[in-house]
Amino acid sequence: MTLNVGDKAPEFSLLSDKNEKITLSELRGKKVVLYFYPKDNTPGCTKEACDFRDALPQFTESNTLIFGISKDNPKKHTQFKEKYNLPFTLLADENADVCAAYGVIDKKSLFGKTFLGIQRSTFLIDENGMIKAIWRKVKVPTHIQAVLQESTQR
Repeated sequence: MTLNVGDKAPEFSLLSDKNEKITLSELRGKKVVLYFYPKDNTPGCTKEACDFRDALPQFTESNTLIFGISKDNPKKHTQFKEKYNLPFTLLADENADVCAAYGVIDKKSLFGKTFLGIQRSTFLIDENGMIKAIWRKVKVPTHIQAVLQESTQR
């Protein structure tokens, strides 16, 4: 099943980098950016996280929360956050259930081996829990500006 703009965002509860359970439906009333990324401490993922970090004041002004999601565990997320001074929450989807619900698991290849991994993707969810925008196969360099522009529109 592929998610589209206008669909209800799939519900989830995941552990955060602080070992607290975050449930999507409890965030109603605010816009939510869910960005899915392959792995903590890799070059592209670090750049993306730092870009979100640097733009956080603008997201906060537009009543938007940022959450990064990968299959890394909460302890790895905590180390990643501390190393790069990330002021937003990272969520641990160790079984990739939420990744599957959002359709971000994809075939990848590295050094001639094929495997299933997380396709860098971002979802903007509105205050009512509906998907407002989707970015798939994200290219990091200009991505944050596109998400920020969309999140500040009414």
